Amino acid sequence: MGERVLIALGGNAMTSPEGSASPEDQRQAVEQAMTHVAALIRAGHEVMLTHGNGPQVGNILLKNQLAAHVLPPVPLDWCVAQTQGTIGVLIMNALERALAPRPARVATVVTRTLVDRDDRAFADPVKPIGQYFAEDDARRFEKLGQSWKRLERGWRRVVASPEPIEILDAAPAIALMEAGYIVVTAGGGGVPVVRAPDGTLEGVEAVIDKDLAAAALARAVRATALVIATDVPGAVAGYGTTAARPIGKVGLGELRLLQAAGHFASGSMGPKVEAALRFVAGGGRRAVITSLEHIGTALEEPAGAIGTILEK
Repeated sequence: MGERVLIALGGNAMTSPEGSASPEDQRQAVEQAMTHVAALIRAGHEVMLTHGNGPQVGNILLKNQLAAHVLPPVPLDWCVAQTQGTIGVLIMNALERALAPRPARVATVVTRTLVDRDDRAFADPVKPIGQYFAEDDARRFEKLGQSWKRLERGWRRVVASPEPIEILDAAPAIALMEAGYIVVTAGGGGVPVVRAPDGTLEGVEAVIDKDLAAAALARAVRATALVIATDVPGAVAGYGTTAARPIGKVGLGELRLLQAAGHFASGSMGPKVEAALRFVAGGGRRAVITSLEHIGTALEEPAGAIGTILEK
């Protein structure tokens, strides 16, 4: 009996091995990624997909910045919505081809994610996005209301990364899934919105961590498994040291202790581990962190044989 599985695709699923995000590189990367997703669907699992969008948003931001003297920059929430549509179409086309000759119904839901307008992340934006620029350029963009910070390779824009509270458009995603569709939703963590005093919604300049949003989405759609597909076989304790060891099957208590001991970097494996913990602690059956090519094997093999498998 298959599971209801939410697969969170990392940026490596949509760029070349060298990190290029040209249109052709993205198309080829998505085509390859969908061969692995199709294998999971053929095995009888009910699949929903979400994805990152860092390189794609970076491309839009660069266009914004290069054309800032001609056109006003597009707000960041618009950028996220645009990438949801673009990547969604790439995934839909590639997955239909990967499942052929079996008929496939695939749909993309442009998705908003509610955040708190009082989230302290808005007071201290630290999430770097887009390209590096010289200080003169950064100062010019600051006059447009943006926040920039000097990093090791130059100046880079920084934005708030607030906590996802609710995936607001989970209901249509569930309806489509229950009607037999494979659904792509909450790309890039969702379009960040806050609730105005009158109850309406408005977009904000922020990015939501894709993995944390995936954990919220997986709970909302009643998935039994959350699979976080990345570019490494699994999480590692003591990464970069002589004591490094891969983490296979693990329980909530042990993984929390490893997290508290600082084994997972905030800019890479940290959010993935936190997402896995939130999902399983919130009632999910299991969470898997592994490389894209192993997502099917990690679900089918005995727990821990491939990847990091978190179970209660």
